[in-house]
Amino acid sequence: MRPSLWATWPSREALSREGLTRARRMLAGLVRVVVIAVLLWTALTQRDVADWAVVAAPVGLLASAAAAWAYFRTTLEHRLWSSLALLAALVLIAVGAQQTGFVGPATVLWCGCAISAIERLPLAAALPAAAVSLTGFALSNDDAWLTTTVIAAGLCLSGYVLRLDAEARGSAQRLLVQERAARAAEAESAALAERSRIAREIHDVLAHSLSAQLVHLEAARLLIERGADRDQILDRVVAARGMARDGLTETRQALSALRGEMTPLEDFLRELVAAGDGASLSVAGKAGPMSAEASQAVRRVAQEALTNVRKHAPGARATLRLEYAPSGVTLEVRDSGAACPQEELAASGSGYGLLGMRERAELLGGTLDAGPYEEGFVVTLRVPR
Repeated sequence: MRPSLWATWPSREALSREGLTRARRMLAGLVRVVVIAVLLWTALTQRDVADWAVVAAPVGLLASAAAAWAYFRTTLEHRLWSSLALLAALVLIAVGAQQTGFVGPATVLWCGCAISAIERLPLAAALPAAAVSLTGFALSNDDAWLTTTVIAAGLCLSGYVLRLDAEARGSAQRLLVQERAARAAEAESAALAERSRIAREIHDVLAHSLSAQLVHLEAARLLIERGADRDQILDRVVAARGMARDGLTETRQALSALRGEMTPLEDFLRELVAAGDGASLSVAGKAGPMSAEASQAVRRVAQEALTNVRKHAPGARATLRLEYAPSGVTLEVRDSGAACPQEELAASGSGYGLLGMRERAELLGGTLDAGPYEEGFVVTLRVPR
């Protein structure tokens, strides 16, 4: 046994009554009531003692109960010298009871002091205290020395078993507290992650959509100030209205995603392709369960990529390829290059930048690559499921 264990107190969780089941509490209370009743009955019915001793017996019993309660409190607070002083007071009460003829109560006090010392004190102090108590018990016991030795060994073993049981209960209490703290931290982390996800959705949908609308409205204002043609101004207003309509649609889709009411990914991509000119979709692999974040990332990248094709390569043919793999999902969007010159003032998309999509992919542990490919442009997203 390591030397440090000799000076180590049982934990406060072990010394307290926390974690005790109702049955154990009731059993401990019943034992206390029975012991006190037996001691009172012994004190009141014993006839071979002086009259003053019979009168003083209840006082001694109350003093013993008060000292025992204080002992339990001081050991709970790990106050060594106060605990030893109270234990010594109980031993002295036992000596007084033995001298006045109350052998039964004295024996209970001897045994109780020995067991409680081993159960609740550091072993370096518990063993000497238990030895003193058991010595008093042995001197007052009329049994054979072998019987007395066996009883003393049994009392020491009982105290140590109670100590181990209390330590096990204290360890369980500490683990329970740690588990509750871990669950609270996990719930807080999940709430923060959910708030971050909602913030990203709001940023991706509303912030960029509104900024695009502001660009068109500002352009319309400048055109009005310069006295531009009505058709030019109307084009800008119509574009801003289109951005507002698209933003509203995206907001509804984002809210549905947050509620877990998203349409299947393949159906969403087919609808997206059907709304575009010259776009096609191919699917490889077997579809399986995907996290809401991964599915939303694929949807956002597909929307942004097709929007960029319409903005920067008008007339180009876009090809989407969705590939399922056991480790994740890959989306590839290619275009064949601009089929006609791009207008000077091309309609703006929803405003989802590839930089934001790359950040979204990296948060999920995936990657997003974008760059020229042959005559066109390719965007490749890889995210885990």
